[in-house]
Amino acid sequence: MGEPLNGTKSPELLDIEVEMTLMSGRLNELKANQASQKEEMIAMKEFGVERARLFGWQNSYVFTKAMGEMIISESKGHDHKIVILRPTIVTSTLKDPFPGWIEGVRTIDGFFLAFGKGKCRCIAGNSQIIVDVAS
Repeated sequence: MGEPLNGTKSPELLDIEVEMTLMSGRLNELKANQASQKEEMIAMKEFGVERARLFGWQNSYVFTKAMGEMIISESKGHDHKIVILRPTIVTSTLKDPFPGWIEGVRTIDGFFLAFGKGKCRCIAGNSQIIVDVAS
């Protein structure tokens, strides 16, 4: 708990409560300055990346995932078993802001985009295999 990914490079230990307070403070500051929803989204994304990189993670997704795992790890030994289940790949959205929306091209998204634009006419695979993909 609290150990940064980049070892001693971080000027401070990772404290999840401090991160929550900083995030709430930044969000309140944006709201007080009447930032638009788009400005708010961009600023919070940049803030998350900044905080993640401070502690050695490349983005806010893996940073918050690691924090969640730290919290779960701290609860070990409290007379219950721990299992973490995650989808193999997370792709586009099911509904919001619209079906199929992708924020940035990562993992398998490039294949979907290339197929949808006619740049890739087929994807090699076995039609009998189940693919674990979450929308």
